[in-house]
Formats: sequence, C-alpha cells, structure tokens
Amino acid sequence: MADLQVVSTRAQLAAARAKLAGTVGLVPTMGALHRGHRALIEAAKAGCDSVLVSIFVNPMQFDQAADLDRYPRPIEADLALCEELGVEVVWKPSVETMYPQGPARVWVTAGALADQLEGPHRPGHFDGVLTVVTKLLSAVRPDRAYFGEKDYQQLTLVRQLVIDLALEAGIELVPTVREPDGLALSSRNVFLSSVERQRALALIGALRAGRAAAEIAADAAGVAQAAWAALDRSLGAGEGVDVEYLELRDPALGPPPPYGPARLLIAARIGRTRLIDNIGLELLAAKGAAGPASDPADTAAEPRR
Repeated sequence: MADLQVVSTRAQLAAARAKLAGTVGLVPTMGALHRGHRALIEAAKAGCDSVLVSIFVNPMQFDQAADLDRYPRPIEADLALCEELGVEVVWKPSVETMYPQGPARVWVTAGALADQLEGPHRPGHFDGVLTVVTKLLSAVRPDRAYFGEKDYQQLTLVRQLVIDLALEAGIELVPTVREPDGLALSSRNVFLSSVERQRALALIGALRAGRAAAEIAADAAGVAQAAWAALDRSLGAGEGVDVEYLELRDPALGPPPPYGPARLLIAARIGRTRLIDNIGLELLAAKGAAGPASDPADTAAEPRR
C-alpha cells in the first residue's frame, strides 16, 4: 500500500492526481472524520482504483461565525484514519487556496429547493455547498464522488448540479451510519450532553414510526401523523428540543406521492446543537387501497408551534 500523500496547493493536487491509476473516487469532507466518513471512504475504495479525500472547512457553508469557529478540526486523527483505510491522497487546501481573491463573487445557486426544508434555517448554505463542490469536482476531476445519505437534501442538489452543469462525475449515495441505538453519526454529536443525546433519539424514533405506518399501508397523511405522534410520546413537554420540520417528500424532494418511494426528513435543535436525519420508505397505499389519496398540500407535515 502506497504511503498517504497530503497536499495543500492546487499545483501539488494536480501532480498527485496525475499519478493516480484507474478510476478515481473523491470523498469530500470538512474533516472531523467519524464512522460515517469511514463508510464513505470504504465505499470509494470498493468502487474505485484510487481514492482522494478532501478536507476543507468551507466558510461559505456557515451562516454564523460562531458555528464556523467551533467546528472541530482534529486533523491528525483525520489523517491517521485516511492512512489506515488506504487513501492515496488527502487534499487539505487553505481558505486562500480555495478562494484566492477573498470571498467568492460568483456563486453556484441552488435554486428553489434550497428555500425549502433546510433552506429557511440555513440561509445561503446550499449555495455555499454547491459552489465548493463545483470547485472540488473541477480541481480533482474524479470519476465518482461519494456523499452520505444523512445529508439527503445536499445529495439531491449535488446530483442536480452534476446534471445541470454537465460535470463528468458519478454521484454515489452511501447509507447513513448509525449508533447501535439509531442516532445518526454526525460531527455535531460531540456537542450533545448525555441528557441531550437521549433526547436526540426522538428523531430516529419519529422516522421509524413513519416508516412503520407506511408498511401497514398508511397514506402520506397517516405516515406524517404517526411520526408526529411518536415525537409527542418521546419528547413529552419537549423541553430543550425544538423541531424545525418533519416532512414527507418524494425521492427528489418534491411533494409527497400518493404511493411508491418517499423520503421522511426531520431537523431539530437539541439544546444548542442542530441535528438532521431522514429515512426512505415505501408508501403502499395505492389509489383505492386506503381511501382517496390525500392532497399533497395537506400531507407535508409542517412544524407545529
């Protein structure tokens, strides 16, 4: 196994990329690597001849300076994991390398989907994501790039980015990695107290309740109702938990379908920490199987205040 090469400049990246053999997989990260990132890297290793990991805490993805400042940056541990997994190259550019003229003046805009779900709670976030992903794909020129299912709205927008801008990279989904109790792995989990972590299990509880409802032929409205009911049972008075949205959508994040594949998504603040999660499900309530299909406008479960 070749030694891990760590590069920081574009010239170093170009030289390292030219030496990579066969198909090249890119795993874009902001560091603070955990088992979820391990799964991404392992998927890239299984699907490609060479793997390049980028580590860049992108300031364009943060709408609050305090969140950017407190984002964890354990670079030595990150590099050790990459070396352990046989990554060939880590690109760790500086902010000046990525944005040599200061804050970007030309952005890749994410369109109407960026104003939904995560959008109102993280203004400009997806424009920052798509701008930096465009820069990463252009610089690395991977055959495939690997993204986690947990950030499902981001994944959906990146797929659309590649189609709309005709970028030559396949976008691969890697399933969410969870703790044994179901909590989705996230770099933000380290900020949860023991009490907050227990409260955070309400998110996956709601998602699983929604999926269970779908499995017994509930329609979209029934799925949403089951998920909210599970939240009510888990949270009680909801002290320290603010649910920002819980919505059922189609796989492309359009309105929920009357039947077929769908995606249930949730976001909540647990104390000072914001968590997101989602789960895929299959609506079995075909037309006529469980009464008339509900109007999509009535079945997207909105936050209750």
